[in-house]
Amino acid sequence: MIGRLLLRLLFVVALPVVLVAVWWAASDGSTDPFWPPLRTILDTFPDVWTADRLRTDVVPSILRLLGGYALAALAGVALGTLIGSYRRVRAVCEPVLEFLRAVPPPVLIPVIMLFAGIGDTMKVVVIASGCVWPILLNTVEGVRAVDSVMLETARSYGVTGTARLRHLVLPSASPQIFTGLRQALSIGIILMVISEMFAADNGIGFTVVQFQRSFAIPDMWTGILVLGLLGFLLSVVFQLVERRVLGWYRGLRATTRRS
Repeated sequence: MIGRLLLRLLFVVALPVVLVAVWWAASDGSTDPFWPPLRTILDTFPDVWTADRLRTDVVPSILRLLGGYALAALAGVALGTLIGSYRRVRAVCEPVLEFLRAVPPPVLIPVIMLFAGIGDTMKVVVIASGCVWPILLNTVEGVRAVDSVMLETARSYGVTGTARLRHLVLPSASPQIFTGLRQALSIGIILMVISEMFAADNGIGFTVVQFQRSFAIPDMWTGILVLGLLGFLLSVVFQLVERRVLGWYRGLRATTRRS
């Protein structure tokens, strides 16, 4: 058991270690001001990302991301459940959904700024507008894929309305919903950075752009590393939540494979 865990840990850290080693070796003798050595970037990191900067830039970015992500999750799951449950609603909404999904969220930033201003509300709305689509569409497909035999059985036993939604539809669709939530998380990080490049005075995206404009290139690279670390940590947290919520599903798949 311990050997298996150590082997799994080795597989997890092997590729990052190799990539860092390659980056270190490839950039070690670099004199290009736009491609500084990794040693210089790492030496600069603690001087740039102090506790004060983490409080003024990283924390606001995370709060905006979580706000937009939560809003998208609530709207996506609610609307996706409604649309997926009724064929006529789906037929009416599908053309509109396909049109809206095709519009890139960054293009909507100037429009959103007209209605939401240039504060945190605009940034949260931008993040939500991009995150909602993978959640909504995966929820629709998950609800549509609920076993019809189970639906008929629930109806026969008088399990309808909220009870059926809570105990049958949402649990059955939850693997697909979590797929959409995972996709939305990476989209949310991208939109968080893009939204902070417009009319902002703090945030990771704002800070990286300020470093670039002032030609503080090693500082700019440290901001990119912060974004990578943030994405990694959020991914780990998401996997822990997913593993806990979908423990029954993983167990069912493992049982199916053994049989």
